[in-house]
Order: sequence, then C-alpha cells, then structure tokens
Amino acid sequence: MKLKELADKKYYIIDIIVFVLGAVAYGMTELLFRGYTHWTMLMTGGACVLTLYYIWEIVASMPLFIGALIGALVVTGYEFFVGVIVNIRMDWDVWDYSSLPGNLAGQICPAFSAAWYLMCLAFFGAVKLISNFLNCVAEE
Repeated sequence: MKLKELADKKYYIIDIIVFVLGAVAYGMTELLFRGYTHWTMLMTGGACVLTLYYIWEIVASMPLFIGALIGALVVTGYEFFVGVIVNIRMDWDVWDYSSLPGNLAGQICPAFSAAWYLMCLAFFGAVKLISNFLNCVAEE
C-alpha cells in the first residue's frame, strides 16, 4: 500500500469516527429531551457534526458567536432538508413544529434554530479551547 493511500484511509476513519460520535450525541440528546429518537435523526446528527468538523478551519478564525451562527444555519438547513424528505415526502412524522411560532412547513422554527445556535456555541467553544490547549502543549 502506498503512503498516499494509507493517509487517505486515515482520513476516512476520522470522518467515520466523527460521524458516529455525532450520531450518538444527537441520539442521546433526543433520548434525554424527548424520551425517544428515530434512526433518521442519528444519520442527521452524524451528518451535522461531520459538516461542523469540516468547516472548523473556516470557523476557527471567526468570532465564536459568528461561528455558532454559521453552525446553527448548517444544522437548521439539514433539519429542513431531512424534514421535507422524512416528514413531508415519506410521511413518517418524525417531528412536527407546526404548533410553534414562526415555523416553516412544520420542519424548522426559530426556537429550535436558537437551540442549535446554543449547541454550536458550546461545541465550537469547546473545540476552540481544546485546540488552543493542544497548540500550547505542542509548543512546549
């Protein structure tokens, strides 16, 4: 196996780990707050966290509140896209925000976008702290 192929496989493994961690974290969050989850939410959570992982280098250079806003837009975008597929097209009724103010087709709403913002604020804040710590340790 060539060195380039080995390096490429290493990145796939990291991507899979990040995806699985996102899926598990989102599933656990849903279990904690709703008491149940759906397999599509695990896939969505994994995709969201993997996307946040991919945009970290861009977000890292921004003020934290701007990065969290971008993250919340990413998560809200996934939520809308997945909601249209699983709730509207497939009629699986995984969630329904129709009763909440400002909702769009019952799939997204300002209240949950605000929750995603707070989660992204915590997520990017923690990543920034860990990153800064690791950079300090590496310099010593």
